[in-house]
Amino acid sequence: MGGAEMNEIEQNNQIVSPSVSQSLIQDLRQIIEQARGRVAATANYELTMMYWHIGERINREVLDNQRAEYGKQIVATVARQLQEEFGRKGFDEKSIRRMMQFATLFPDSQIVAPLARQLWWSHFVEVMPLKDELQREFYLTMAASERWSKRTLQAKIDGMLFERTAISGKPDEFIKKELSTLRDDNVMSPDLVFKSPYFLEFTGLKGMYSEKNLEDSLIAHLEQFIIELGNGFSFVARQKRMIIDGQDFYLDLLFYHRRLHRLIAIDLKLGSFKAQYKGQMELYLRWLEAHEMEPGEETPLGLLLCTEGSDEQIELLQLDKAGIKVAKYLTELPPRHVLMQQIQKSLEAAKDRFNNYAEED
Repeated sequence: MGGAEMNEIEQNNQIVSPSVSQSLIQDLRQIIEQARGRVAATANYELTMMYWHIGERINREVLDNQRAEYGKQIVATVARQLQEEFGRKGFDEKSIRRMMQFATLFPDSQIVAPLARQLWWSHFVEVMPLKDELQREFYLTMAASERWSKRTLQAKIDGMLFERTAISGKPDEFIKKELSTLRDDNVMSPDLVFKSPYFLEFTGLKGMYSEKNLEDSLIAHLEQFIIELGNGFSFVARQKRMIIDGQDFYLDLLFYHRRLHRLIAIDLKLGSFKAQYKGQMELYLRWLEAHEMEPGEETPLGLLLCTEGSDEQIELLQLDKAGIKVAKYLTELPPRHVLMQQIQKSLEAAKDRFNNYAEED
């Protein structure tokens, strides 16, 4: 047997393995990791749906039996019998009650099943304490769509993302429809992307500062700014120059959003929103549409970041129809309970205004 044909070579009484390319090892590693990932995802899906079906079946049993005492006893009895047959892990009374709560909070298996293919059981557990059904559906749909880890999901809930997202001020049926479109068709709407207020405390700006100070600080903390903007944003330009009628105009910040397939123009303002900002932003957007928009892209959107809103002006000017969003930003965060009250108050006011307009129509 020739040396070139040997799989192993003896040198100085030692077995020397033939060299293999790093690309081969890398490919094998990828194959193994992908297979393990698919096995884990399938196991997680089956486990989550098993929990849902167990909870749903027990809930149905309790409802069918009119005796209140039966409802109290059934969990203990079921837990004891399941543990005798399948082991203690996962079938204690606390776990059985959590499965029942799971099926109660998410009664529609048509919503649970597709989410269970993309999320872990721990994601569902994380949203169970939320009292509002729409909030739970929002966080799970967004977590699946943007592949949030459990830790990211926790951070989004703690940061009141739902209450700050533009869609939260819309009617419930509208929110459900948008979330369904995201789940079923993977189409993200601008109302699920933009929010108010934005938390810009990472800039370190306090007291008096200029718009340029703010812009400089956002660029210096660009990674944190993009995280606060949300997934999908890519930085394009700062002080984007536009020559219109021989005059120079400069847009503060220009981003691109991959899932919206649009350029996003951002202008920074101190103080409250003013009506003339609309005309300025419309000019920027039309210029970008004429000179920067690529084939296949949607028309650009504008985001005016102000320290204060002017809700009545914003609605009268119908900025949504012009592709312009107005949002507040905070460089100093008040105590959490104060912040929660402020956001909740703004959310209720937005819903009231929407309902009033609906009644007038």
